[in-house]
Amino acid sequence: MALVVAYGVAETGEREVLGLEVCRSEDYAFWRGFLAGLVARGLSGVALVVSDAHQGLKRAIEEVFLGASWQRCRVHFLRNLLALVPKDGQGMVLAAVRLIFQQPDKARAVEELRALADRLSDRLPRVSAMLLEAEEEILAHMEFPTEHWRQISSTNPLERLNKEINRRTRVVGIFPDEKSLIRLIGAVLCEQNDEWMVGRRYMSRHSLARIYQQVTPEIEGEVTHAVAIPVH
Repeated sequence: MALVVAYGVAETGEREVLGLEVCRSEDYAFWRGFLAGLVARGLSGVALVVSDAHQGLKRAIEEVFLGASWQRCRVHFLRNLLALVPKDGQGMVLAAVRLIFQQPDKARAVEELRALADRLSDRLPRVSAMLLEAEEEILAHMEFPTEHWRQISSTNPLERLNKEINRRTRVVGIFPDEKSLIRLIGAVLCEQNDEWMVGRRYMSRHSLARIYQQVTPEIEGEVTHAVAIPVH
């Protein structure tokens, strides 16, 4: 079974655990129910969701968080892309793709991406096609303040939390039921959430204000950047 965790960044800059759930199958029906449950408990005004490219999850995000942007995890994308490249060419392709993300703005990143896809079209047509198809998905974070790009271009910020969850579950090994798993990991997440609340802000209030300056008064104060990732 899979344990799914979502966390977000509030408009005030603090990270916050949004929810967790255990599932047998990470299909569209599960993801839609999970995300709709977050909304039912008060999540609103989501500006960006960062996740891997699970089709069921992507579809659920589009339906539940209307108007939100979606960022495909850059790290997962690079792994999938390099799987199409012969080993002796992976270093070159990786360096070239990283150059895309080093551009100062989205317009120049798009130019670099398309130029690379053109150069690879003869030798590596599948890689070229994958780059062009994923253009908007992997560059969505560039619509946001540059100060946030590192945190919102991938699901890497969750890795420390994932490692702690995996460490705790390995000690137990096998759980007798779902409730026992949720009790343990729920306690871990409560500890982490408390630490985030009293620690340094993850994003500055000033930079976040630039995103939400057009937000209507009815939803101000409830806005979050939501991040969802499956943890096995």
